[in-house]
Amino acid sequence: MWRRVASVSHLTFAQKSIVNKDVCKLKFWEAFSTGIPRKEKGTFQRDKTPFITFVLGGPGSGKGTQCMKIVENFGFTHLSAGDILRREIASNSADGTMILDTIKEGKIVPSELTVKLIQKEMESSDNYKFLIDGFPRSEDNRIAFEQIIGAEPDIVLFFDCPEDEMMKRVLNRNQGRVDDNIDTIKKRLKVFSALNLPVVKYYLERGKLYKINAVGTVDEIYKQVYPLFAQFNFEQV
Repeated sequence: MWRRVASVSHLTFAQKSIVNKDVCKLKFWEAFSTGIPRKEKGTFQRDKTPFITFVLGGPGSGKGTQCMKIVENFGFTHLSAGDILRREIASNSADGTMILDTIKEGKIVPSELTVKLIQKEMESSDNYKFLIDGFPRSEDNRIAFEQIIGAEPDIVLFFDCPEDEMMKRVLNRNQGRVDDNIDTIKKRLKVFSALNLPVVKYYLERGKLYKINAVGTVDEIYKQVYPLFAQFNFEQV
């Protein structure tokens, strides 16, 4: 199990447990390498305990924008599940075609495929701090991540935003994405409510969830986010 983060409020962390820390570290390394843990250029920093943050919220809740600010201030590697899947679509692979058809239906891409694509990105990174944005989107996603990666997140951010506000934001961003049309957005919001909220509840019960009010300006929202990471004394960039 990963180091558990307990919470007494949305802005205050309790002391993190270090029980079984070495066991957790070894388990994570074994998921990536059969060799001795070491830091190499272009590979995961295996001399440090990985710090994983899941970033949850509906489409248009502002997850990506806030992740950019976390990266800027704390040096995390930002892995957007949506961007990773869209790159696979652009590759014109068989998996990409299947992913495209699944997204058009507003459904969840098979968990094993998504996790393995995320794992590939993590393996190629020279960082140890990860923001995994838009994942897990279902309990099946969550379980697959734990089984394949062999780890749980340190903390989980949930950007709580009203549905009408999310709809407005997605329609206004005009990024030309395959999933930025009103029919697909409605399907995505319906799937989010049905499948993602149980994940939110799961991490809330485990003391790892931090709920962020996602209504307001970018800076107003980030004022809620910044203290959560600042308390870990990450090296500022």
